[in-house]
Amino acid sequence: MHAFDVLGDPVRRRLLELMAEGERASGDMTAVIQAEFGITQSAVSQHLKVLRDSGFATVRIDGARRLYAVDAEPMRQVDAWLDRFRNFWGPRLEALATEVARGKRGRSGE
Repeated sequence: MHAFDVLGDPVRRRLLELMAEGERASGDMTAVIQAEFGITQSAVSQHLKVLRDSGFATVRIDGARRLYAVDAEPMRQVDAWLDRFRNFWGPRLEALATEVARGKRGRSGE
């Protein structure tokens, strides 16, 4: 599965956001996802499997718990792919930052 197919799903993106905060138990994430998306535990498990199989997440068994964490390598690959497009928005973001700074200086000098 292509990285953008994996990241294109809002449930999988949310799972990655939860894991980005640190290693998370599958049960904890399932509770959050069920509350936010209204899907079954089985559906959450399938999304976690996609993340594992695609390399975006690792799993560690700790007794009866499965602990998930983000694997950064696929994210680095996505970042490398996006890098060739940064020149489209980089200068605009820099210009916006300049205008925001000017606005702050203007307000403080009033």
